[in-house]
Amino acid sequence: MIPARTLAAALAEGVVVLDGGLSNQLEAQGCELSDALWSARLLADDPRQIEAAHTAYVRAGAQVLITSSYQATFEGFARRGVGREQAAELLARSVGLARAAAGTTEREVWVAASVGPYGAMLADGSEYRGRYGLSVAELERFHRPRIEALAAAGPDVLALETVPDTDEARALLRAVEGCGVPVWLSYSITGGRTRAGQELRSAFALAAGLEQVIAVGVNCCTPADADRAVELAAEVTGKPVVVYPNSGERWDSAARAWRGGATYDPARVRDWLASGARLVGGCCRVGPEQITELAELTEPTGPGVA
Repeated sequence: MIPARTLAAALAEGVVVLDGGLSNQLEAQGCELSDALWSARLLADDPRQIEAAHTAYVRAGAQVLITSSYQATFEGFARRGVGREQAAELLARSVGLARAAAGTTEREVWVAASVGPYGAMLADGSEYRGRYGLSVAELERFHRPRIEALAAAGPDVLALETVPDTDEARALLRAVEGCGVPVWLSYSITGGRTRAGQELRSAFALAAGLEQVIAVGVNCCTPADADRAVELAAEVTGKPVVVYPNSGERWDSAARAWRGGATYDPARVRDWLASGARLVGGCCRVGPEQITELAELTEPTGPGVA
């Protein structure tokens, strides 16, 4: 169903639960994702798997589904011989698959079209470093066509997510102007800084005063780093905070394996809510089980309500 309220209105009234990591759910379904297009490959090869992954999160209690377009770009598809018209259709399909999954419940479920960073297209880990050697204007030119294609597909919000530095944030905020869709801005961080090393206060401040931005925060970081960032995002912007960290495990790029133990605990939502979070969920390695716990904690009569 199409939600009766806007996501911004829902955030003004209470807490909204995001989904978890799409890639880990696809892998749990048996999908092979060792590809430069990552989960975006399945938009063409096996879209039913993407819809099934979204549906798993709907059943877990998620109220927002983030599309499989994080690594879907015109440039990335072109390397596979996919023309611009077909690439635009695949981007639109990412929204349609999430909307179809949202329609499996009578609850309000919003669709967030993922706009990943430039580095995700490179598929070399540079989205965790930023500073690509491109100007803000060049980054804006890269992002705008994809944003226009996703906006035309009718999502409820654009998720400008896993942003590693302030240059890319500036580019994204320029690129979404006039697209007619609200956005959230979410940085990937380490410690108290962006992945590129910039101070978070100034990074969050870029979105302060922008009506189109309905939430600001962090994702794809450790839960501990998220704890520290939520209060600052609320303080600097006065907006609802979006927070969806990873499991806490560390990715070893050389070994292509996850290291360490998980530190994601849905009970942390109590502290997040107290600090201003209103849009909460999980990113890499956070699955439906954790989202179910999170949804139960954020029920209006549950113990997770601030």
